[in-house]
Amino acid sequence: MNTNEAHESLARLPEHTPRLDWAKLAPEAFKAMVRLDTAAKQGVEPVLLNLVKIRASQINHCAFCLDMHSKDALAAGESAERIFQLDAWRESRHFYTAKEIAAIELTEAVTVLTDGFVPDEVYARAAAEFDETELARLIVAITTINAWNRFGVSTRLVPGHYTPVG
Repeated sequence: MNTNEAHESLARLPEHTPRLDWAKLAPEAFKAMVRLDTAAKQGVEPVLLNLVKIRASQINHCAFCLDMHSKDALAAGESAERIFQLDAWRESRHFYTAKEIAAIELTEAVTVLTDGFVPDEVYARAAAEFDETELARLIVAITTINAWNRFGVSTRLVPGHYTPVG
């Protein structure tokens, strides 16, 4: 029996069920989030946007969003290796550009506001890589994925069923 066969023979645990269908129960809020998400994509490089979405989703433990954005990134040509290394980017910087590292670091700072602010050094590194318009758009994208993550985690959306479009 090879490794794949052994893995397949293991019985998986059953899926959890979502707590509620927030999009159906709060349709205007869902539509507003979709509009915000559409706006947040404007002017942010797709590769960078995928890294930001995946990294924020890792931090926020949003399995549904991790499933979705990892699959989207792979479908868009991102390497599995860069996705796998993203959680350990500090030790695998060589997989990313300086601009990507600045965006990832800013994503972490905006996502985890435990100290109540984004450190000046982190902001300065991002500002060195992005012009003001790009930086504003990046912050909107980071804020938007954090909102999606909170909907996904609080309502326990179920990962594993997403199929990328296109």
